[in-house]
Amino acid sequence: MNAVDDKTVVKEYFNATGFDRWRRIYGDGEVNKVQLDIRLGHQQTVEKVLGWLQADGNLANLSICDAGCGVGSLSIPLAEAGAKVSASDISEKMVGEAATRAQDSLGNSSNPTFMVQDLEELSGNYHTVVCLDVLIHYPQDKAAQMISHLAQLAESRLILSFAPKTLALTLLKKIGDFFPGPSKATRAYQHRETDIIKILADNGFTIQRNEMTSTRFYFSRLLEATRTSE
Repeated sequence: MNAVDDKTVVKEYFNATGFDRWRRIYGDGEVNKVQLDIRLGHQQTVEKVLGWLQADGNLANLSICDAGCGVGSLSIPLAEAGAKVSASDISEKMVGEAATRAQDSLGNSSNPTFMVQDLEELSGNYHTVVCLDVLIHYPQDKAAQMISHLAQLAESRLILSFAPKTLALTLLKKIGDFFPGPSKATRAYQHRETDIIKILADNGFTIQRNEMTSTRFYFSRLLEATRTSE
């Protein structure tokens, strides 16, 4: 499966069976134990990002791009905090769900704005660009292209999460590959933290903060990088 195929699979998956599955996971309804574990892990990652941004004390003054917004788990609380949020996702169904949830939380506000768009087709300039739990769907070469493009959009800061490549997680992934199911319609790619840091450095960014979220079934390394002063 090449990189182009990965993107096509991701788009089709999250517009079909994957949408129903992840809408439940990212919601508050009843789910199985594995899905609940993933929900809690993802929410921890979202809360860490919110904590970083709130700690800086200027969130209400920021323009933020939420690339790969899913159902709006991050976009909606950012807008509630006063940030101007532009949110996008490759999946039309995910964007529709995010817009519905935003309306339920924020009424008919024009913030966040939502659009269906390929991450690499995004344009504009934002103080902060955030991309959570997206890179797991793409191999290293495609991830490098995506990060480089997002770096062009970020005036000051880029926040990314990815599944770290470690011996323990590689073994766990191999075990999981023996038990394929209809919900596992996309490949799960791990990335070396050193490789991600190098990509960021090559694009003029330096790591400022990092966190690891680890539950039984959810593993995500979170990096905050800021543009290096000339």
